[in-house]
Amino acid sequence: MQHQSTRFTPRFALMGAIAAAALLSACGSSVKLDENAGKPAPISDASTKSSQADANANASSNVNQVVLTPKNDDALAGGLTRVIYFDFDSFVVKEEFSGAIDGHAKRLTANKGKKVIVEGHTDERGGREYNLALGQKRAEAVQKSLTLLGVSAEQVEAVSFGEERPAVTGASEEAWAKNRRAEIKDR
Repeated sequence: MQHQSTRFTPRFALMGAIAAAALLSACGSSVKLDENAGKPAPISDASTKSSQADANANASSNVNQVVLTPKNDDALAGGLTRVIYFDFDSFVVKEEFSGAIDGHAKRLTANKGKKVIVEGHTDERGGREYNLALGQKRAEAVQKSLTLLGVSAEQVEAVSFGEERPAVTGASEEAWAKNRRAEIKDR
């Protein structure tokens, strides 16, 4: 009997849920570019109040405050869950997660350039190969749910980590339940 070794190369996805901070610096020059140069920029938002020290700092540097907001298609901004949990030894997507999957489908169909990776995971019970196969089936179940809702197959990749990346350590039903999951991550 010939034994095949399963080789798995994990691919990591970078979540696009974190906004970058902007650092602005002013450069002094003796050339006036407009008639309002050197005057403090007016604060247009009446709800934004700063102390006199902040106003003086703005007057001397002419740097306006910048407020960064999350992208409209960011799942975290929409409050969508990215984790789908499964019952023991099952890869059937539970009805309670249909809203989350529907939300991700809408987000992906609205932005055809957006891609996600669905990572399938299992608890520690069962053999390594069995858990890799079960994790793959869980990831593919979420992938299929998304494609049935109109998401292009090219936008979703399904991979399995089996039992290799537990969300919670421990040998209790509570820990195992948190490890039986599929995670949707932006690529």
